[in-house]
Amino acid sequence: MSVAEPASGGGSATTSTNAAGVPTGNTYDKYGTANPVVRALVDRFGRTVDGLLDLAAPRSILDVGCGEGVLTQRWARRYAGARVVGVDLDDAALRADWAARHEANLSFAVADAAALPFEDASFDVVCAIEALEHVSDPAAVLGQMRRCARRAMVVSVPREPLWRVLNVARGAYWRDLGNTPGHLNHWSRRSFITLLERYGEVAAVRSPLPWTMLLVRI
Repeated sequence: MSVAEPASGGGSATTSTNAAGVPTGNTYDKYGTANPVVRALVDRFGRTVDGLLDLAAPRSILDVGCGEGVLTQRWARRYAGARVVGVDLDDAALRADWAARHEANLSFAVADAAALPFEDASFDVVCAIEALEHVSDPAAVLGQMRRCARRAMVVSVPREPLWRVLNVARGAYWRDLGNTPGHLNHWSRRSFITLLERYGEVAAVRSPLPWTMLLVRI
């Protein structure tokens, strides 16, 4: 899943699904786009996530809903001494992307986010970057993330209703009132903070347009 399509910017959108018809990966190639607005948004997004991870000083990272693994590989390079694992649903396209990403400390695995196959407290930091809006049971996923996290969680979601408003403003997804394909859950900044307070101490909040990002200490 990774980062969902930016709410601002052009380009064509495609929805990737696995064999079961469940959306996986990104709906828009934001990492490869030449659109300067989208590139600026995504660059800021990545720097903000990096900053939250730096606060946690991880020696191991689990990336839940890693999608194509772009950010997962970025973190493996940034934290070269840390074990970095990305997981997502089974999808041939994702497997092909994972196979092309080679770092000594990086691995990928197929897993259900609501039933993570790891021991309790097995990673310093567990991340879900633009993934929770896609899952049918976010409480189950967050419970699994909390179980596997030793020190912190880093999470991000589209900031609503701003996300959908910006989509409508650029002429996207009008029939769905600006909702990006595959988005099942919608949180404002305040409601997302309230949700995550159930799982730990919300130690840092960031709001790079148009997202909400949190560092939650266990």
